[in-house]
Amino acid sequence: MPKSKRSTVVSLTRTEKKGHEGKEKLIEEIHECCDKYDYIWVFSVKDMRNTFLKEVRNELKTSRFFYGKNRVMAKALGTTPEEEYKEGVSKIAKELRNEVGLLFTNKSYDEVVKYFNDYTQPDYARSGGIATQTVSLPEGPVQRGADPMPHNMEPLLRQLGMPTTLKNGIVTLPIPYTICKEGDTLSTNQAHLLKLFYHQLAEFRVQLISCYHNGEVKEL
Repeated sequence: MPKSKRSTVVSLTRTEKKGHEGKEKLIEEIHECCDKYDYIWVFSVKDMRNTFLKEVRNELKTSRFFYGKNRVMAKALGTTPEEEYKEGVSKIAKELRNEVGLLFTNKSYDEVVKYFNDYTQPDYARSGGIATQTVSLPEGPVQRGADPMPHNMEPLLRQLGMPTTLKNGIVTLPIPYTICKEGDTLSTNQAHLLKLFYHQLAEFRVQLISCYHNGEVKEL
C-alpha cells in the first residue's frame, strides 16, 4: 500500500487571498479523501448539468465528488513527486484542467467503469453542438408537444427567426419551417428553439479519464 505523505505542507502563497479559508477547507477535505478511499478518478463532463450530476452523487452516496477549482485540487494532491500528498497522485494532478473533477470511491475499478458506461441522460443541445437529426415544423397552427403554442410566445418565436403570425389568437406558420438539419452546428437561436419545442438532441455523459489506485495511474 503506498505510503501517505500526511506531513506534506501545501503552500497557498500563489492563490488569491480572497476565499483563503474555503481553499484551505477544500485541501483538507481532499487530503481526508485520499486517506479514506482506495480509488481516485479524474472525470470530465462537457456542458455540465447540475441536475444530472446531483443524480449521480445520490446514486454513489458512499463516494465523494469534487468539481471545479482545478488549481486548488491540484495543489491538494501535489503536482510533483516531492509535493504529492500520497505516493503517485501527482500523476493525476496534472490532468486537472478544463471541465474535469475528482471522484473518490472504494467501489472497484470494473464497477465504476460499468456504471458510467451505462449512465446517460437525454439533454437539450447547446449552441455550438451538432444537430443529430433534422427537426422541421409543418405549415399551419404551431404545436408544442401535444398542445398549441401559447399565443404570448409568438413574438419570441419571430425573434428567434421563425416566420410566425397570429391568426385569431393562434400561433401559425405560413410555410413549413426547419429548425435545424442533421449535421448543423447549432446557433444560439436554434438551440433555444429546440428547447422550446422539447427536442432533446444531446446526451449527458460522464467521461472517465484516468484512475489512481495503490500508487499507479491507469489512463482510459
